[in-house]
Amino acid sequence: MVALTSTPVRPAVEAAEPPVRRRRTRPFRPVDAVIMLGYGLAAFLLYRPLWLNLDSGYLRFSGQDQNLWEWFYAVTAHNVLNFENLLFTTLQNHPDGVNLSANTAMYGLALPLTPVTILFGPTATFTLVLTGGLAGTASAWYWVLSRHLVDSRVGAAVGAAFCGFAPPMISHANAHPNWVALFVMPFIVLWLLKIVRGAPPVSSGIVLGLLVTWQVFIGKEPLLVMATTMVVFALVYALMAPGHTLAVAPRLGAGLGVGAAVSLVIVAVPLWWQFFGPQSYSALEHGLRGNDAAAFTAFASDSLAGGEYSGAGLAMNRTEENAFFGWPLVLVVLGITVALWRVLAARAVAVTMLAMAWISMGAIVIVDGEGTSIPGPWMLLFDRPLFESVLETRFSLGCVPLIGILLAMATERVLRLRVRSDQRRAATVVWCGVLATALLPIVPTELHVTERKAAPAFFTEGDWRVYVRDGSVVPVPPPDVADAEALHWQMETGMGFPLVEGYFVGPNEEGDGMYGAPRRRTSLILEYVAMRGETYEVTAYDRVIARSDLRYWEADVVVLPLDAPYRHELQATVTDLLEDPGHPVKDVWVWDVHALLTR
Repeated sequence: MVALTSTPVRPAVEAAEPPVRRRRTRPFRPVDAVIMLGYGLAAFLLYRPLWLNLDSGYLRFSGQDQNLWEWFYAVTAHNVLNFENLLFTTLQNHPDGVNLSANTAMYGLALPLTPVTILFGPTATFTLVLTGGLAGTASAWYWVLSRHLVDSRVGAAVGAAFCGFAPPMISHANAHPNWVALFVMPFIVLWLLKIVRGAPPVSSGIVLGLLVTWQVFIGKEPLLVMATTMVVFALVYALMAPGHTLAVAPRLGAGLGVGAAVSLVIVAVPLWWQFFGPQSYSALEHGLRGNDAAAFTAFASDSLAGGEYSGAGLAMNRTEENAFFGWPLVLVVLGITVALWRVLAARAVAVTMLAMAWISMGAIVIVDGEGTSIPGPWMLLFDRPLFESVLETRFSLGCVPLIGILLAMATERVLRLRVRSDQRRAATVVWCGVLATALLPIVPTELHVTERKAAPAFFTEGDWRVYVRDGSVVPVPPPDVADAEALHWQMETGMGFPLVEGYFVGPNEEGDGMYGAPRRRTSLILEYVAMRGETYEVTAYDRVIARSDLRYWEADVVVLPLDAPYRHELQATVTDLLEDPGHPVKDVWVWDVHALLTR
């Protein structure tokens, strides 16, 4: 690392240096295309098993999230084709419905990709967004880094590759396209920096506002994390270079004001619907979910040095390994921080990185499962508007682009050392070894894909049409966070019928956010049987409530797949509840409840 400081430094100049210097326009060359195509190939290889099995492939560690995200794309396409409200639907949680604006429907990609969804299905859209998200994020950061931050294409390529394929990104790549498709973020950062460098605040502010709007329609939570990172950076930089900060503050304020005005005009209605529309909620509480400090030095499950149980005890699940950078990279980044400490921009980036890591640790710092007495900044944020609905562990994703920038800056400095050519070659070889030591262990591995369970022929072959008139389908048990397979049945019919309850975010009885719908008594009974594998002793009261629940749901038919776990116990319980034996239709057992509900 000492070699990085061999370049002559002028402290007085460095202290006044803006975070990004004005650079000559660099033409697009074949090497740029090769680098970006490399990112695309890398993303494809990660999702290769899913691309080769779009009919029945399912990401193994996505839980029920693949069903959910595919449903978002499918319902968007349905609403477009039928000229229905894009912000609301009753296809889930019938008849109360789902506030799509209060969920992550990703209109910014779901709408332009509607033709893909219609022609090839929601799984194709889901896979395309994930693959394009990783490749696009890396490519966007490469463009910004190579044109506006470093002069070395190699340095930019290294930093951008990390930004797109860092372990936290790959963790979310198992299930969360909104945390993978971050390709707008680099350009938001770029336009802010352009304003700082002297670009006209009005025209630049308009572009900034449009970029922010697009990101709002892709994912608001990643935008909040990015905005927090930028605010922390601005505060750190202001403390380190107050003179320069005061000089650019009026111009930056004007640009931000124009951008905010432009964005608010476009997003006002969707935001109003999110916070005040039908099925809106006040906040989504997750409890204290900070990163364990030991997670930062651990290896991610989907990395060369990781394994099936790498995240055990340090992460909520495989899709939330938000801080697994690996100890070699942590040491290298700390070394870069020391070596480039005299460089103002690098110093501000490094301090911001450490601050974001600290925020992500939550209210109290925990080390390898043991609590400490060290408080975290989250104590000041956890109950603030917007922050109260965010998992604090995800704020460590703000470290990803900051680490990428430091890697790019360090690589550029090594490749441009002002020493003899033989010494520069030796330093380059050493640095390549350092990078290999830090980055090879965290190279992502191919994501695991399993065979998806086929939807019942009762739905795929259209038999449901005999039973569903203008009411809903009640699966046994109704879908929820733990089992949302019924959403797949619905998608296989072209969103032909509404479902009761489901997997989404909506209000509970108090108006706070929750995953899924508040369970009715009949749902709880069926869930009890499905979990315990034993019949439920139905009472006369249960039968009365069951009829009431079915009327509330506007139910037309109750459906139980014949291959469902504990099928006989569930069938016996439903038969007792409805006092109707039902009958088989192909691969499901059906209870037609029209006559029952008219008694």
